[in-house]
Parts: sequence; C-alpha cells; structure tokens
Amino acid sequence: MSDFFDHGQSSGKALLDVLNGNTPWRRPIWLMRQAGRYLPEYRELRAAAGSFLDLCYSPDMASEVTLQPLRRFDLDAAILFADILLLPQALGCDLTFKENEGPKLSPVRCMDDVSRLCVEGAVGKLQPIYDTVAKVSAQLPGHVGFIGFCGAPWTVATYMIEGGTSSDRMNARLAAYAGDVWFDDLIELLVQTSIDYLCAQIDAGVEAVQIFDTWAIDLPDHLRSKYCFEPIDRIARGVKRHSQKVPVIGFARGIGAAHLQLVQQCRIDAVGIEWSVPLAWAANELQAENVVQGNLDPLCLVAGGDALEHAVRQITETLRYERHIMNLGHGIRPDTPPDNVARLVNIVRQADGARL
Repeated sequence: MSDFFDHGQSSGKALLDVLNGNTPWRRPIWLMRQAGRYLPEYRELRAAAGSFLDLCYSPDMASEVTLQPLRRFDLDAAILFADILLLPQALGCDLTFKENEGPKLSPVRCMDDVSRLCVEGAVGKLQPIYDTVAKVSAQLPGHVGFIGFCGAPWTVATYMIEGGTSSDRMNARLAAYAGDVWFDDLIELLVQTSIDYLCAQIDAGVEAVQIFDTWAIDLPDHLRSKYCFEPIDRIARGVKRHSQKVPVIGFARGIGAAHLQLVQQCRIDAVGIEWSVPLAWAANELQAENVVQGNLDPLCLVAGGDALEHAVRQITETLRYERHIMNLGHGIRPDTPPDNVARLVNIVRQADGARL
C-alpha cells in the first residue's frame, strides 16, 4: 500500500504531484498507447523504420514517437515508446513481430528452456532504450512528467510460454496451477530483471514507472496473489530502494474488486482501472487507499461526440481530482480520431476551469 498521504513540496508537474500526494495545479491526463498507430505521423515514421523492432531500438525514432502526441495535445506526461517483450529478447528469446499476427517468441516451457535464458548482461543489451529516455528527457516541457514501464512478470511469462499471443494463455495457466519449479524460476528471473530494467530507465531520466499486468484477469484469487501481486510488490519495492522519489503505477487488467487487494498488498502509488470498474466504488474504496488512474473506455474515445463528453464529465465529477489521473481503461485504439483526443483533453481542462 502506498504512503502517498505524506505530502511534500509541489514539483510543478501535475502527474508527479498527484502521485506524491500533493495537490496538483490541474487534473493530470495521459493515455496508454498515446504514441502509436492512431497518429498519421507515427504511421509515417513506422513505415520508414522498416520494422517495429527497428523503431523500438532507434533512439532517434523512438524518442520522436514518444514526443509526437505532446506536440498535438496538452498532456501531462510522456510515456516511453518501447515494448514489454524487449526484456525477454534481451534474455535470449528470439522475437519477431509479424504484420497482423503480433509477436512471435521462441517458447519457454521447461527447466532447460529457463536455464538457457541469459540474465547476465541482459539489461545492458537494452542500452538503446535508455538512450531514448535521455533524448526525450532533454526535450520535455517543464510541466510534463516522464513515465517508463515494464510488463509484469505474469504477463511477460505468458507471452514467453505461449510463444506469442494466445486467446486463453492455456500453457501458462496450466504451469501456474501445477506450481512447476521451472515456472516459479521464470517468474523470479523476471522479477529481478524487471527491477534492474526499471532502475536503468530511472537512471536515464524517467520520473515515474508503470507496471503492466494485462493478463492478471486469467488467474483466480490465490494464484493472482502469488503470481501477480507478489511480483508487482517486489518490483515496486526494488524501484523504491533504488529511488524513493520515483512513484510506481500498477495496472492489472480485468481484476474487478481485487483492485483493492492490489493497492493493499503492493507498494504502488496509483492503481490503473479499466472502464468496467464502477466509479462510485473507485471513489469510495480505492481513492481512500490510493491514487486512481483511468477509466475511460477506449471505444468511447473512438465514438466521440456527446457520449465522450458525458463519460468524461462523469469521471471528473465522481473522482477527486487531487487523487486522480485521467486515462483510458486500456490502450488507445488505432481507429481513434486524433480530433477526439483533443476533445477529451479540452473537456478535462474545462472541468478544471469549472472547479476553480
């Protein structure tokens, strides 16, 4: 559970103020996948890069992608452009991204496969990512925070075990139910390397980090506690040992009321929630414990119009601004009109004006 009620001096960055328990000058807003395929300038750069991995590993191009949405929209944070599967690649998994098929990895499904992963020097192989961080950090406006990230061990492990995307993550779930030694070793390896990876991002210039557990929805309570919450807590504590000043956001998709257990069990400073989480419950239960991030439906952002305005105003009127980060309940969709993003930001700013 976070100690965000310990107030300190304002940073001038709304995102960091909320995460650190200070009253922000406005309600912060950023969007998961805000740098991506819905922007024509991203699609142009992606085509020039040749491949998605080439784009990720080019500090010049990746920093440009990270900064693109900030040139269009009055956002309060940049989020590093990278991918959660770069860490498994650094550990020795073959990784490719095929058009319309998603990622493909060499599967990890036994102790021999885990033993072949090379931890020594793995985080150092991601130096281009840290170079991207440094380039972005040098160009950010003074009021904009900078978020780094990693995938949570459970979610990253599912991709490694399945060899890519999967409709039900069956092999990973079976390994979790069996409590296989090799699976526990894989989770442990991912905890330790994720800590090192985030700390390297922090040293390069990120000011907050988010841990993405996209497939936390897959596990029942006892396994979710063991394989989702405990690893997230250990990573958050590792980050805090490295730098007490860097807040941690936890995002565990699809877990409903278990969000309360997440904030109580893990040393995170904010909890991201999807659009299915009732706002009144989030305000009464979660905001009493932690900062809340979210929870606009990405499809509502595609729809725009009155539906968008109604949904955003419902969020801003229900969740206290000093304990809230406006965001989506999941990543922005590629079919999102950029004008709708601009409208979203304007509605949030109008709510700030009405409050003042």
